[in-house]
Amino acid sequence: MKKSIFVIMLLASSIFAHAQKANKQTIVIKTQISCNHCLQCGSCGANIREHITVNKGIKKVAINPRKNTITVTFDANKVTPEIIKDSILKAGYDADEQKAPAHAVNALDGCCKNKSNN
Repeated sequence: MKKSIFVIMLLASSIFAHAQKANKQTIVIKTQISCNHCLQCGSCGANIREHITVNKGIKKVAINPRKNTITVTFDANKVTPEIIKDSILKAGYDADEQKAPAHAVNALDGCCKNKSNN
């Protein structure tokens, strides 16, 4: 009897662990990066990363200023692409077809502001 209970508990924990596995996904978001030094600048690249990584489930953030993209790897069980895009908008940068709000853009350093938003 004890053996049967142990086997059932082991099976249940295995099923639970499998159900909790990360649903890892990657998205590429188009943006407009205006400065040529965003990865070194404390107010550009760091600003974008900080706004995105505040969300649980973010695994990796890669900013490509030449292609004007932000690639994010995330756990879809914990965060959605919409939340990630909203974080980018709050950082003051466009996210795909959505324009960053003026107050977020105005909070950026002069070199970081998207010239088309001013």
